[in-house]
Amino acid sequence: MATGEWNPDDIARLVSRLTLEQKVAQLSGLNTPELFGQPDEDLPNVPGIDAGRLKQLRPHGLGHLSLAWFLGGDADTLRTQLAKIQAGVREVTPFGIGALVHIEGINGFLHASGSQFPTAWAQATTWDPALVRQASAVTSAHTRDAGIQLLFAPVMDINRDPRWGRVHETYGEDPELAAQLSVAFVQGVHQEEGVLATGKHFLGYGNSEGALNQAATQLGRRALIDEYAEPFRRAIAEAGLAAVMNSYNEIDGVPVAANHWLLTEFLRGTLGFDGLVLGDYDAVNMLRTHHRAARTEGEAAVQALSAGLDVELPGNTNYVSLVDEVAAGRLDEKVVDVAVGRVLAVKARVGLVPDFGPRPAPAVRPDRAEAAEIRRALAARSTVLLQNDGTLPLTPGERRIVVVGPAADELRIHFGAYTSVSNAEMPLGMMAVMEGRVPGVDPGTFNFTDIFQTRMPGMDATFEGVARDIHPEARTVFDGLKALDAKVDFVSLGRFEKDDSQDAEMVRAAVADADLVLAVLGERTGWVGNNTAGEGQTSVSPSLPGDQEDLLDHLAATGKPLVTVIVSGRPLLLGKAARASNAILLAPLLGEEAGTTIAHTLYGLINPSGKLPSTFPRHLGQIPLYHGHHHGSGYAHPTGTRHGYGDLDTQGPLYAFGHGLSYTDFEVTLDEQGGAQDGTAVEVVHGVVRARLTVVNTGAVEGETVVQLYARDEFASVVRPVRQLIAFARVALAAGERRSIVLEAPVERLHYTLTDGRRGIEPGDVTVLAGLAADALSCAATITVG
Repeated sequence: MATGEWNPDDIARLVSRLTLEQKVAQLSGLNTPELFGQPDEDLPNVPGIDAGRLKQLRPHGLGHLSLAWFLGGDADTLRTQLAKIQAGVREVTPFGIGALVHIEGINGFLHASGSQFPTAWAQATTWDPALVRQASAVTSAHTRDAGIQLLFAPVMDINRDPRWGRVHETYGEDPELAAQLSVAFVQGVHQEEGVLATGKHFLGYGNSEGALNQAATQLGRRALIDEYAEPFRRAIAEAGLAAVMNSYNEIDGVPVAANHWLLTEFLRGTLGFDGLVLGDYDAVNMLRTHHRAARTEGEAAVQALSAGLDVELPGNTNYVSLVDEVAAGRLDEKVVDVAVGRVLAVKARVGLVPDFGPRPAPAVRPDRAEAAEIRRALAARSTVLLQNDGTLPLTPGERRIVVVGPAADELRIHFGAYTSVSNAEMPLGMMAVMEGRVPGVDPGTFNFTDIFQTRMPGMDATFEGVARDIHPEARTVFDGLKALDAKVDFVSLGRFEKDDSQDAEMVRAAVADADLVLAVLGERTGWVGNNTAGEGQTSVSPSLPGDQEDLLDHLAATGKPLVTVIVSGRPLLLGKAARASNAILLAPLLGEEAGTTIAHTLYGLINPSGKLPSTFPRHLGQIPLYHGHHHGSGYAHPTGTRHGYGDLDTQGPLYAFGHGLSYTDFEVTLDEQGGAQDGTAVEVVHGVVRARLTVVNTGAVEGETVVQLYARDEFASVVRPVRQLIAFARVALAAGERRSIVLEAPVERLHYTLTDGRRGIEPGDVTVLAGLAADALSCAATITVG
């Protein structure tokens, strides 16, 4: 991306020309709905924009515009309204400086006009950084076309506890997989001149105590530095990450929003970050209301800004007090100047400061056909075949198939939070609350953040209608199946909420004529409504909600062959489904391509090739369960059950990290004749671990798989993981085809914080392992490193 050139001294001089009030105005946002007015004559169906209110609301200028995704029903309206606001901002802001406008983008451009891709966790199941890069480039094009400069994505959090409701926003449990996908995402965003990615949430947010949203993170500094910071480290070094958002949690008693070590010493000093640190929505407020670390707005503002949090969002509740804090001598104005300089440097980079930085060329409208092609490719590579006894793939017309399950005929379930669907549901949910249509909720005392947990009985049909209106060409799973096979019928069995009316006899009668039963089960994920996953929605047990497990019991009792599709954006406890089903296919929130993709996969038009980015536990009591646990801990403990669970026969996962089957079979071996000078298949050359492997498709059909390379530091003064992913590659092979491949990883991938605080690796033996999953590593070799 062309970043333009300007002298940092020019930015400093510009800062010096601003009054204190004007400087402080650059460090906070304004909620877009505050500018809503009467509808414009030419835009009768959306709230109008009264940009003149900026003179009263922000007389000293505006730094940032929040909640832009609530504007405009279509791309043209959104673009027009943002341009109107931006013109108003330039009138009230000194020197015609524009506002940084941000929007969410983990699943695509967060607006009805944007392309909606499978969710981030689904993208992680592809293990395909190049495809993720293409998708984020499309999202960036939508962003720039609308006149928006900051994309609040990707989510770089590592998550190892599926009870957390935001797993679907992440790339899973592994630092290397998350790092590669994060780098790819940022690179894709930065292909579009004038748009910058924002890495979030810094740091350790996805490892909260009890998996509770915004709770404390109980991690030592080594874990934070060596594992949880890895995606940020790599995105900064390899992709030029320009913006970082703080996390809501506290670490070792210090809230991240006021943590100088984390936001300044580590992020800037150690990781070398020189960009903009943005406050997550209400993070500064939470220093007072949540953490109880500050008494007043001014105290919270001083704590956050002094720690290195440059910008308060979405509004200016606390940072507006910085003027008084400086005047009272409780804050040095130079601290304000540093943060303002960072804001203006980013604004100059994206063309918001007249006569500074580049003048981006006019935006090119996103290519809708290209976006659809990428969307379909992501969905096709996202499904994960968890188990199969040969029942799949199905053959059209061969058997009478009865489809059951609450996810079979619903479109909404395939969209997570931060999508066009969840965005459209939010105002509907708030309206229902404010109009008193939600039982047990008092509109007078209702807090906005309570919307995530509020149950909304009777609104499922409304929300489903919204999904179908926004995506009229999208199919449900049953629609997709019926398009391929006339012998498919649907019977409404199973609910996302408990239903006592269902019994074994009713289920038996419903499927009596079936040759095979296809159960489409799962959970809803989103912002409002009757979801069991999403932001602020932690589960005490990540199980199939409602009566779906009862349904599985009843189906198993019929003795009919059973294929189960699981629609979920996180690992669920699937022990009952595993026992009852002949085959299980995971569909990880594929969005508008879900119905067609799932049907095509079940019938073999798509050969599944996705691999799990997270470990699936056998039992709730195993959580957290992840493949890269340390020697002496976890399910791969060398002493076995002596340090395991006495009441659990099998200590390992139900489905391991990296697991995913195909309709063909693959074999991975070391390639001893692959060209190495000394005949070894694994070696270290110029600081790079290099493994030569042979991959064979031993089955009867073509297919793709992901070959995975792990390493294990055998002995170290600091306890190391039993396995560490260091490289991977997608490989497509025809039936019977054999191919030699080389997987490489710099030795730095194995570095960690040594006992003296330096980052490196002690000399010694490292075992390199290769295979098709963390529990299916078919070959290994030991090398000496250091």
